[in-house]
Amino acid sequence: MQVSAVQKGALLYSGKAKSVFETDQADYLILNFRNDTSAFDGKRIEQLENKGTTNNKFNAFMMEKLEQAGIKTHFVKMLDEQESLVKRLSMFPIECVVRNYTAGSICKRLGIEEGMHLSKPLFEFFLKNDALGDPMINDHHILSFGWASVSDIEEMKRLSFAVNGVLVDIFDQAGLLLVDFKLEFGLFKGEIHLGDEFTPDGCRLWDKETRKKLDKDRFRQSLGNVVEAYQEAGKRLGMNF
Repeated sequence: MQVSAVQKGALLYSGKAKSVFETDQADYLILNFRNDTSAFDGKRIEQLENKGTTNNKFNAFMMEKLEQAGIKTHFVKMLDEQESLVKRLSMFPIECVVRNYTAGSICKRLGIEEGMHLSKPLFEFFLKNDALGDPMINDHHILSFGWASVSDIEEMKRLSFAVNGVLVDIFDQAGLLLVDFKLEFGLFKGEIHLGDEFTPDGCRLWDKETRKKLDKDRFRQSLGNVVEAYQEAGKRLGMNF
């Protein structure tokens, strides 16, 4: 998509690891990837050198791969090392999670050991609400509270599985397991687009052979070398850091 030069405007929103800025064009925003790293709903926050740059590049690479596969995203282009131009979406207050292996919250909820390969990908909805710990919800909650329509729900599910189908193969070829990931969607001119980001902050990536973790669990579990692990995963996929 060709977009004329934009001017950065006022800060619109500042999240746990990204800031969003207005631009002089109503349809576009600037996404700034900061070095902040948080876990446990913001209870632990640290600054990790080069994390913002790493995630900006990682996200751009992944969004471009998904666009090439026919999945509409909000990503337009990288502007510099830590900022990207994105479309302004009207976001659904919902997180879509796809799991290929067991890890994280599902192990705690169901008493299942980590690392079990699921016979088919598992889909879950969560309410995007940090104060409540992003509680798990279902289609009925979404419809009853008016967070999305029936058609929106079905399209988010379809797109989530489509993203999984594209990325499982890409990561597999790089010697990585795509364990699970979180997606967020919104509307742009009436069409559902993938928003937010796709980085190791919002997915789990393991080495296929050793099960070494190359994602945010390195921060959650105090394993160290967080940014180095993100970059290792990116390099395997063909990114330059």
